[in-house]
Amino acid sequence: MRIVIRGGRIIDPSQPEEAADLLIEDGIIRDLRPSAGSSETDWPGVDRLVDATGRLVLPGLIDTHVHLREPGQEYKETIASGCQAAVWGGVTAVCCMPNTDPVNDNAGVTEFILKKAAEAATARVYPAGAISRGLQGQEMSEFGELKAAGAVAVTDDGMPVMDAQLMRRALEYARGFGLIVMAHSEDLALTGSGVMNEGLVSTRLGLSGIPNCSESVMVTRDIALCALTRSKLHIAHVSTRESIRAIRQAKDQGIPVTAETAPHYFTLTDEDVGEYDTHAKMNPPLRTREDKEAIRQALADGTIDAIATDHAPHSSIEKDVEFDRAANGIIGLETSLPLSLGLVRDGVLTIHQLAERMSLAPARILGLDRGLGPGKPADITIIDPDAPHRIDSRTFQSLSRNCPFDGWNVQGWAVMTIVDGNIVFDRKAEAP
Repeated sequence: MRIVIRGGRIIDPSQPEEAADLLIEDGIIRDLRPSAGSSETDWPGVDRLVDATGRLVLPGLIDTHVHLREPGQEYKETIASGCQAAVWGGVTAVCCMPNTDPVNDNAGVTEFILKKAAEAATARVYPAGAISRGLQGQEMSEFGELKAAGAVAVTDDGMPVMDAQLMRRALEYARGFGLIVMAHSEDLALTGSGVMNEGLVSTRLGLSGIPNCSESVMVTRDIALCALTRSKLHIAHVSTRESIRAIRQAKDQGIPVTAETAPHYFTLTDEDVGEYDTHAKMNPPLRTREDKEAIRQALADGTIDAIATDHAPHSSIEKDVEFDRAANGIIGLETSLPLSLGLVRDGVLTIHQLAERMSLAPARILGLDRGLGPGKPADITIIDPDAPHRIDSRTFQSLSRNCPFDGWNVQGWAVMTIVDGNIVFDRKAEAP
């Protein structure tokens, strides 16, 4: 299939920023040329001509941290529904976490996930395998088997690897198989029975708190192990200023560490827990205003490489209960882009930096070759940055509705998502 995207503003640091026409053929970007002076007749024999005038054309957004729940918890999300939510949000590829049931700690589960993703035929899915069997933190999974089946990373996300020796061995073995280790940085002894950030708000609400050091001491430990092994380490869902300080110092020392944060950490604070709102309960928890500002600064200066969602679907069964009994996590695939565009409007990031944090850096972290140059895979997100709209979780493609941003007025969204040269989402076609 031949598709031409005409007149869109190319947002890719490796390409000139200009209005350009882009030719897609057989899943590959074949040509990119300035739109000035061009006309439709310059592109004979195309199957689809997409007018992107006034739109932003980015390398497809990639989310390094998503929970698709299948197998085992299909009432919360399926691979098909999660991938559909992704492309509606402009996300062309996701890395899915292994805390499924059964756990993705073997080739059979990895192959099942990839089979379901192929059947969905929307977003690309890159599975992360478990570091330890059953996420028990005792015995390492077979990394070679996971890699051969299609895993791109290993992590016990949802559970920290408390055993430092096991984490060291994981880093060493992962390097040998070309896998990146993703760290869920949490000291369970410091977390204790905590259910939200430790501070004035938790005291007022009478809830047990989780101190910042529950995250940062494990970030510091894992950075030390990364320095020892020289293996690639990716720190998930960074939420504290102390963690940022450690990551920044590690990068200055040339330690091969990368990091991600999520929109809720640069948009919300622990004050948004309000009166026990379980949609504001997550792990790590929402932190203070000072932590939020540190996150925004770290995104601006590149200390934090990527914006991910930590998309964590839950049903009302897990969320419509007392705060201390509610499950951690929120959905984010369909809200991440408009919330992140807010950073551009606030002057925190340029639009090119946003493309780096949401497209190119996530691709590098996962070992993918992406961009808008000729010869690159045709994974593309087209954005209307000015479209005002109201977030309505009832319209989400995700099966879950645990969204703290429901009812927010935002600006900007994806109008078209292209994966492997196929238009998998077109907002015009979906309009009632």
